[in-house]
Amino acid sequence: MLVSTPVRVALATGVTCCLGATAVTAARHDEQAPPPRVTEALTDRALAAQEKAASRALDRSPTPAPASASPTPSPTAKPSPSPTKATKKAPATPTRPRPVAGLTQAQMDNAKAIVDVGVEMKIPRQGLVIAVATAMQESTLLNYASGVLPESQNYPHQAIGWDHDSVGLFQQRPSSGWGSVRDLMRPEYAARAFYEALLKVPGWQQMSLTLAAQAVQISAFPYAYAQHEQRAGTVVAALL
Repeated sequence: MLVSTPVRVALATGVTCCLGATAVTAARHDEQAPPPRVTEALTDRALAAQEKAASRALDRSPTPAPASASPTPSPTAKPSPSPTKATKKAPATPTRPRPVAGLTQAQMDNAKAIVDVGVEMKIPRQGLVIAVATAMQESTLLNYASGVLPESQNYPHQAIGWDHDSVGLFQQRPSSGWGSVRDLMRPEYAARAFYEALLKVPGWQQMSLTLAAQAVQISAFPYAYAQHEQRAGTVVAALL
């Protein structure tokens, strides 16, 4: 069959358009899909990266050992030090003063109690000497209980006297308002009671030792305290 020229032109044009569209579609498909070799290379890299990541993950989180198996320490791991127990130090034992001026250890200990209380109360050195000299005269620096007061013998004591109800280092009498028997048998309490009474004596620092002591003690032998002044000074100097 014969085809006219216009029809031939139309058919040729249509075939040309179809071929052009097909070429464009193929070109776009070729641009989007990577070449086979590139795809294979990317796949190899991805697998290598996954293997490497898996290896780090194993290093960070090791598989725990079964409960029945005991853990095996790493040969390079250093054993952690065991906690050391804190050692409790025993409290230091206070040193006892060395006796001076012919005193025994018990007498020196009592003198120290008198001086320590005076230092705590900020008593001048002269007052410390007066207190020690007074105790030397009253009790020879021994803590006396009283045979008249059986209660006094229930407390620590170093001798027993019979001078009314006088007790302790300063032979203070509970019946005269110095304190209870229990308190007066404590050297620290007895010393504090003496110092408090001494501080109430007007002008005691300008008095002689014997007059200041007598103002506190009101003793039947007011001048007996003076004989202990030098020894008391030596004891106080050793304790300060």
